[in-house]
Amino acid sequence: MSNLMFRSATLADVDRCYAIEIDAYEGDEAATREKIATRIRQYPQGFMCLESESQVIGFINAGCAWDVVMSDEEFKELIGHDPAAPNVVIMSVVLDPAYQGKGYSTLMMQQFITIMKKMDKQTIHLMCKTHHVDLYKKFGYQYIKPSASDHGGMAWHEMLMTL
Repeated sequence: MSNLMFRSATLADVDRCYAIEIDAYEGDEAATREKIATRIRQYPQGFMCLESESQVIGFINAGCAWDVVMSDEEFKELIGHDPAAPNVVIMSVVLDPAYQGKGYSTLMMQQFITIMKKMDKQTIHLMCKTHHVDLYKKFGYQYIKPSASDHGGMAWHEMLMTL
């Protein structure tokens, strides 16, 4: 884990981030290349990449909202995003499958939380599948409820962390 670096994404990262996204997520669950580019372009401060040996191996991306509606599909294109808003909404937590199981996701989440605290954000919201609920609870997220979203044709759960 010695050659790791966290940084904000740039448009040069779009293709690599998209490749990781489609490798790590199932079917329609993955964001399109265009959505990834939009997220980097509009809110690079909320798009954190993890690099190992000068290659992006994972990322977390988010937007900010005054009123969080987790099932809002338009928000995934940052429609309604306001960088000044106090509530962070994570859209992707993704790691190249070749690097999974080595603690990198934990490092990414810890670093992302640290960055959001430094930006004076008040909450972090995310949706996850059932098998990830306990993992996010370990980071300090609270379970809120089953989500109304059926993104990618799957069942989701809403989680919240107060910073």
